[in-house]
Amino acid sequence: MLTSPDLDTLIADTEAEILGVIKLAEDEHTGALYEMVRYHLGLDRDGPRGKRLRPLLGLLAYESLTGDHRAALPGAAAVELGHNFSLVHDDIEDRDKERRHRATLWTVWGVAQAINTGDTLFTLSRMALHRLTELGFSDSKVLALMRLYDETCLALCEGQFMDIWSAEHDERLSVDFYFDMIGRKTAALIAASVQAGAMLASDDQEVVDAYRGFGWSLGIAFQLNDDLLGIWGDEQATGKEPSDLAKHKKTLPVIYALERASEPDRERLRAILRGDDPAATEIDEARAIIERCGAREYTRQRAHAERDEALRRIETAGVVGEEALERLRLIVVSAISA
Repeated sequence: MLTSPDLDTLIADTEAEILGVIKLAEDEHTGALYEMVRYHLGLDRDGPRGKRLRPLLGLLAYESLTGDHRAALPGAAAVELGHNFSLVHDDIEDRDKERRHRATLWTVWGVAQAINTGDTLFTLSRMALHRLTELGFSDSKVLALMRLYDETCLALCEGQFMDIWSAEHDERLSVDFYFDMIGRKTAALIAASVQAGAMLASDDQEVVDAYRGFGWSLGIAFQLNDDLLGIWGDEQATGKEPSDLAKHKKTLPVIYALERASEPDRERLRAILRGDDPAATEIDEARAIIERCGAREYTRQRAHAERDEALRRIETAGVVGEEALERLRLIVVSAISA
């Protein structure tokens, strides 16, 4: 996704910080637990890794205001560890067998150990935040960051509840409900990642709010892009099968289609979504119904509108570092690919 050598350096520094947090915790009796942690993170030798989007955003926000990213690395590590605790649990809840072209944690070590590993990742993320005190940040600033982190994790769990609930209940959802759900589940963590970088760099609340607004719009755009990939994505490119329809996920294209499709199409789509194990031909039929009523194009347009709003917000936020600003633009453009 991102090819800038400077971004590669930020990713490498973040991963080194994460490995340092793991090393401090690991002992002779818990080696296998931290093997699972490294496996999920792709930090076991040459394992496949995520895009590290969230820590990158936080580091670039900090660098754009200070000129150097290094003091913000513990915050970046905390964000990535926290994001991955949610992914471990998501894989179990969704029964996903593959992530990033590799077997998911629960399919290798079992559900019980995968849950425990997810909990470990969450705890390590909070331990990483304590490193900020060692780097000279005030106790009050670190406490404010921890409050932001806890509020964000709660929002994430609430969003996941809403997502699972909507998949399990055959009730008509509104677009407003959907945007509330993805605000909690996706946008909140991306916004908090950017906000944390700005909070560490500045005490100017207007600047911090502008950065959070940038992250929020980007988070919404990112989720809408993911909704498109969940129905029409290329498995080789994304590392996941486009299986949202088979899992009855009520993403924006589906909600829009249930509101706007013709009555026969709407009833047929509902029937397919109610099925326990829809056949491939039924998935293809559902996909065609969603496209026919314009839901795919509507979702793409909304994603692009949020992307453009994110760019507008960051370009008017009063950042200092033009190079960091350009790299933030690169992330925004490259993250919205569908």
